[in-house]
Amino acid sequence: MDFDFVVSRVNLIDGSGKPAFEADVAVKGDRIVAIGDPGSLYAEKQINGKGLVLAPGFIDVHTHDDTNVIRQPECLPKISQGVTTVLVGNCGISASPALLKSDPPDPMNLLGKRSDFDYPSFAEYVHAVEKAQPSVNVAALVGHTTLRNNVMDDLHHPATELEVQKMQRTLRDALEQGALGLSSGLAYASANSAQTEELKTLTAELGAFNGIYTTHLRSEFEPILEAMEEAFDTASHANVPVVISHLKCAGAGNWGRTKDVISLMDMAAAKQDIGCDCYPYTASSSTLDLNQVTDEIEIFITWSEPHPEHAGKTLKAIAKAWNLPLMDAAKKLQPAGAVYHCMADEDVERVLQYRLTMIGSDGLPNDPHPHPRLWGAFPRVLGHYSREQKLLSLEVAVHKMTGLSASRFNLKDRGVIREGALADLVLFNPETIRDSATFEMPTQAAQGIIRVWVNGTETWTEQGATGQRAGRFLRRNGERK
Repeated sequence: MDFDFVVSRVNLIDGSGKPAFEADVAVKGDRIVAIGDPGSLYAEKQINGKGLVLAPGFIDVHTHDDTNVIRQPECLPKISQGVTTVLVGNCGISASPALLKSDPPDPMNLLGKRSDFDYPSFAEYVHAVEKAQPSVNVAALVGHTTLRNNVMDDLHHPATELEVQKMQRTLRDALEQGALGLSSGLAYASANSAQTEELKTLTAELGAFNGIYTTHLRSEFEPILEAMEEAFDTASHANVPVVISHLKCAGAGNWGRTKDVISLMDMAAAKQDIGCDCYPYTASSSTLDLNQVTDEIEIFITWSEPHPEHAGKTLKAIAKAWNLPLMDAAKKLQPAGAVYHCMADEDVERVLQYRLTMIGSDGLPNDPHPHPRLWGAFPRVLGHYSREQKLLSLEVAVHKMTGLSASRFNLKDRGVIREGALADLVLFNPETIRDSATFEMPTQAAQGIIRVWVNGTETWTEQGATGQRAGRFLRRNGERK
């Protein structure tokens, strides 16, 4: 067989978690067609992989790239760090199916402005992604807050029975059109008033479609265990898998409690299908939430609509300049965005090491001063936590961002390197891979990413983006229209 290209004598980490081995890997079209002994496969385009690692393309299971994969299809923050697939629609907010009567409510405003929500049906969103053909593959969840906003004039109360029925129909339509499942963001005011029964009724729709439920818990602070119990109960009622988004113990008074959190995860995993994701940083980022305003941690303001001149400063510094209490300053800045330095190293490390944890960036691409996780999450795991801290082996680290993720979300033929699998691949230098993005300078491409292929198409090299975009929309279970 004639191959399009061969990566020869490369250290192959196949995404399964098994030990690396030296091999040749051949690609034809969009598939991996042969894996052979070192030096056994040949093509006109022969890439020397000696001393490098070839891994499956990284799968970012937690993104807010919903509108950006259409508006900015180059997806440079993702492809530059080896990400070849993004999952959008997390934390209860999705770009579709959305019907906006006015400006998007908090936190849907993280995804863009009103004009960016142009997808009243999930099928229209799929069409828009396919027309844009981003450089990465896209799969999507339906956001609970988006469903609520479609049918409710006031999001700060429980939905009525009729409103829930309308949400059910819209969710069912989206699942029929290929959505992965449902996400919720119960910590946000726009969904916090939703009763558990509302979530149970909606998640019950998922079972018939082999869908999944993901949740930004009702609290990541002191009541976290109760919030986790609610998530497990909701998914158990519907008999569907549940993923806890960006699992963490937030707030100084909560530090160290990941021991209890992991113990509860293990207890639940013995009875039902569960998982979680996390990002490799001790700071979170979202809209400026008054419930999180405290002088116990540093809060960095990333944007403010009424006072854009104060973006890039700490809330304490702004409050001092205005001669106001912290809370009053926060209210004056809203609507705004913030980075919260709210976690302890030991908790992040414990969650990263946990056997059910996948890697997700939770990056905010529309933030004018984004958290560095947008550009650096995956290389940070491989460089800082695997190579330098030796927190987990390279094989396990890669598994958490490839094979484990593809299996959890039923992404057929992705997240693995085997004959017949789709050729989403990343070639990197294990000695130099590292994140370059910092809190001060957050929009810098990572180091050590040599080449990236999406569906067999070379999309990124050390010199930058190739200009070729070959991403696809991934419907649930690989289903086609």
